[in-house]
Amino acid sequence: MGKTYERIDGRLRTFIEAQPLFFTATAPLSADGTVNLSPKGLTGTFAVLDELTVAYLDFAGSNAETIAHLRENGRITLMWCAFQGPPNIVRVHGRGEPVFRDDPRFGELLARFPDTDPASHGLRAIVVVTAEHIRDTCGYAVPYMSYDEDRDLHARRFAREDDASLNAYFEKKDHIATSMDGLPGLPLPLPPTPA
Repeated sequence: MGKTYERIDGRLRTFIEAQPLFFTATAPLSADGTVNLSPKGLTGTFAVLDELTVAYLDFAGSNAETIAHLRENGRITLMWCAFQGPPNIVRVHGRGEPVFRDDPRFGELLARFPDTDPASHGLRAIVVVTAEHIRDTCGYAVPYMSYDEDRDLHARRFAREDDASLNAYFEKKDHIATSMDGLPGLPLPLPPTPA
């Protein structure tokens, strides 16, 4: 039922780009470490950069487990499910890297997300994933669900923050600078977002 792909193009790329939601999975190297699974959404915050590379915007949130795991070992899996239309699940297994605001590549990568205002979401990093294994499966057990619209709560919450207040928010929260397993997470303080 499943098929392995050499690259993200054609029908596969069209499917991925049409999904309003995807999931990221990461884990530390430690056998007793915490596996992390996160939903990602918001229109305009995901991009296919080329046939083997994708990226998404990493915003302020509850913790920084994905960033910590990527900094330690780079392993990541992204998954998209068809909740409408023909059943399908696509997974991209690969190596990920958080590109932080002070990285020379940050501005060029940010330009790949022209429809998203990074200031209104507390942008922390851009996660770039290089695919090593691309596969789809049937998705027969995935239910039909309708997409109505993006929630505006995240933008409303973080639009009122500037870099100074965002840093203060991060420094007060557990598991931002250090993960639940004690790994280095988000480097603080955040450098300013490049103009």
